[in-house]
Amino acid sequence: MFNADTVVILDFETTGLSPDGGDRAIEIGAVKLENGQVTGRFQELMNPGRRVSGFIESYTGISNAMLAGAAENAEVMARFADFIGDFNLVAHNASFDKRFLDAELGLIGRQYPGQFVCSMLLARRLFQAAPDYKLGTLVRYANIPVDGVFHRALYDSEMTAKLWLAMLAELASRCALDVPGFELLYRISKMPKKAVPGFIAGL
Repeated sequence: MFNADTVVILDFETTGLSPDGGDRAIEIGAVKLENGQVTGRFQELMNPGRRVSGFIESYTGISNAMLAGAAENAEVMARFADFIGDFNLVAHNASFDKRFLDAELGLIGRQYPGQFVCSMLLARRLFQAAPDYKLGTLVRYANIPVDGVFHRALYDSEMTAKLWLAMLAELASRCALDVPGFELLYRISKMPKKAVPGFIAGL
């Protein structure tokens, strides 16, 4: 498995909350990290073949007019599958993004071999004093400069990437691992919060 600083960090904007209910992706943004450095970015709108609600237009800033000229989901997701390659994946509130990634790639018969880690679950374990675990709150808690607007896919991916690297630095400061493996981060994200300090102290 790759080290935890070599990942693809992604974010979807969508027509709603669940692909099981017929919702579709309307934007994908992603940042590729290799050895802790940004080596690639991916951002595309995609036309889901239906109009989006006024709420979604207001929430994301993505209008029906913008989507009318975008490529269809299948075309964009094929390019995104190529971008992912065999990298492991990270997203904030990953259960949401994973559902849409799986659904959209399933429609075109594509898969990805990597594992997924949720940066929100990891933050709950490494930043236990944070006031809450929304992306914006955690970015401010980690003293990461904010210079854009949340709820657009590429910007949220950029901020999640910075938060991810801040959490790797936090972990490195608490144990002897300069660059932990991705599997270790996955394991920490799944364990009970109260078990984390002792586990990290024993690394």
